[in-house]
Amino acid sequence: MAPRSLPVIEISGSPRERGRQYGEAVRPQLHAALGYYGEAFGQSAGLTWDRVTARAERWLAPVDAYAPDLVDEMRGIADGAGVSLLDVLALNARGEVIYDKSFASMSENGAPVDEEPADGCTSFAAYGAASGDGHVYAGQNWDWRAGVADTVVMLRIVQPPKPTLIMQVEAGQVGRQGANSAGIALNANGLGGRFDDTVGLLQTVVRRSVLDQPTITDALDVLCRTRAHIASNALLTCREGFAIDLETTPAGHGWLYPTDGLLVHGNHYQAGVPAALAAGYRPMSSDSLVRVPRAGEGLRRLRGSSGPDESRRLIKEAMSDHLGLPESLCTHPDPRRPTIKHWTTLVSSCVDLTSGDYHVTAGTPCDREYQHMPWNVYDGPYGDRPYDPERETTEDPSMATTGAQR
Repeated sequence: MAPRSLPVIEISGSPRERGRQYGEAVRPQLHAALGYYGEAFGQSAGLTWDRVTARAERWLAPVDAYAPDLVDEMRGIADGAGVSLLDVLALNARGEVIYDKSFASMSENGAPVDEEPADGCTSFAAYGAASGDGHVYAGQNWDWRAGVADTVVMLRIVQPPKPTLIMQVEAGQVGRQGANSAGIALNANGLGGRFDDTVGLLQTVVRRSVLDQPTITDALDVLCRTRAHIASNALLTCREGFAIDLETTPAGHGWLYPTDGLLVHGNHYQAGVPAALAAGYRPMSSDSLVRVPRAGEGLRRLRGSSGPDESRRLIKEAMSDHLGLPESLCTHPDPRRPTIKHWTTLVSSCVDLTSGDYHVTAGTPCDREYQHMPWNVYDGPYGDRPYDPERETTEDPSMATTGAQR
């Protein structure tokens, strides 16, 4: 069972110092994550954790070449949590290790390795007529392994001159999904499929780099000009009332725009199946074919909303849908599967990019209330102002507490 509320952590300073604060604050959660993934990789592929970290090491040089500050941050996380850099790198590369083509049939015990379902997530953007109250909303149900529920934290990163970030992450990860003080939200979904063996960037690094950008066009440029190692969907929303969805793969991208201000995406290719997969493509998460239209149907009720409180209630109701339970929009563990393979909705998020309010549930939204983050998206450097790279890059004095877990 997920905790009643998610830990909230603030970090700032140099990349190494931010990482150290982060690692110290999440030390118990990070060690729990290492324990879970060690067991999970052992059961699914017969891999010891040493073998997992050895496989993850192949991404160290590409990440260091692209974003050396994030490698410094990972080193700090390792220092603060009392683990190795490769442990932290492996937590950031867990999806790449699962989907890497060269490892697809290379289990330690010689048994074939089945392709795991993609991160089961349902993302949305709603604005204009679709939001009813005129606000811009973005969010998602983040579905993944139930065994890591107690490792999920909310992280605020103050990093001038870059925008300040709020993200929901597994302890030790440098990026996943969230929003920044420039008014940009990123929601992400796995897509599945194995491509060629050319080494690309980690999704945690790509997603963090997207959220580090000051404008929607800069964020899109990251997605269009980087080659990620595995396929993933990225739904970008900005406070001005614009959204675009990119199905990013190592072999090319597809894209979608909202219909009347509403856009919903799941874990199957909706813009078009990549040519590299087309001949034998089957959605790895078949329940996505149900989740996407059900979320759209529920979220269309937002059109009648009279204000933000009602909008959040309607969003929470929509994302609590149970058609197809347990593999429903609101996902619950399937008792027919071994405990190590249980999936659940880890976090349901709703970000109001108009007001800057950030709400999450610590687990399935059907039986939990939203947790209102203690920070506004627009607190801190550049918050609620046009980005100006010449602005003095001092930290907001109101955010003097760093490395704190509340």
